[in-house]
Amino acid sequence: MMFCQKCGGILMPKKEGNKKFLACTCGFKTKEIDETKLKEVMESKSKVEVIERSDVESLPIAETECPNCHNRNAYYWLVQTRASDEPETRFFRCVKCKHTWREYQ
Repeated sequence: MMFCQKCGGILMPKKEGNKKFLACTCGFKTKEIDETKLKEVMESKSKVEVIERSDVESLPIAETECPNCHNRNAYYWLVQTRASDEPETRFFRCVKCKHTWREYQ
């Protein structure tokens, strides 16, 4: 599908005489279809970013071992990083050294 550059609506194929083009209900028309170049842009949403939390002290604390300093207490929070039918990812941040890691369930 192509979208209107003017209003963002869907462009539909039209024909006037022997000319074929794409047109929108707002009145926007493209060049003839033979001259129109199609371009597809794909964006991957699989990249997961860990957001630095400034309010980390308000998070609950779990008793788990930090892989960096071996401290036994870490803040934790849950994020749905995969499909909704899969379990969430648990993130931890060490109370002592602030090292952050994740645990998949």
